Amino acid sequence: NSQEIANTVNAFAKMDHRHPELFDAVAKAAIPIIDNFNSQEIGNTVNAFAKMDHRHPELFDAVAKAAIPIIDNFNSQEIANAVNAFAKMDHR
Repeated sequence: NSQEIANTVNAFAKMDHRHPELFDAVAKAAIPIIDNFNSQEIGNTVNAFAKMDHRHPELFDAVAKAAIPIIDNFNSQEIANAVNAFAKMDHR
């Protein structure tokens, strides 16, 4: 589920443990269910990808689309995490 996906990549990022295959698999799993992610899960997921410098444009595109309808649910930390991740990955 979305929480497990976010927690997994967040844990790897906190440990600074690079595992490109895992991050690619997570992105592949996350994209079809991205609309199920809440604001914290979105922020944590893209922040983990950015921290690990793991580029996945399709995931970031899906996140941007999913975040727009729920942007009012984001707190300041979640917005900061997401915006910082997009900036770090130079995703436009």
